[in-house]
Amino acid sequence: MYAIIENGNKQYRVSEGEVVRLEKLNANVGDSVEFNVVMVSDENGVKYGADVANAKVSGTVQAQDKFKKIIVFKYKAKKNERKKQGHRQPFTAVKIEKISL
Repeated sequence: MYAIIENGNKQYRVSEGEVVRLEKLNANVGDSVEFNVVMVSDENGVKYGADVANAKVSGTVQAQDKFKKIIVFKYKAKKNERKKQGHRQPFTAVKIEKISL
């Protein structure tokens, strides 16, 4: 069984027991969180729309961290303009506890 959830204008495919790195949430480590469900797939088939209006995916926050640094390098040819920046996107690691319909 898996579900598609929405968080931070993105959608994620999650299963029970899985640890997912989502966009940063305002929650402390150990807090319980719930997500909007877009679709659920189980042994009976796929459900979406009005069929999953009452569905919930709950999880526990495992960590608040940052992804690996990426380098952003901009330059203009023949103009001696160069700009080097690093960026680390923050994320929240959530362990999916239960998918309920």
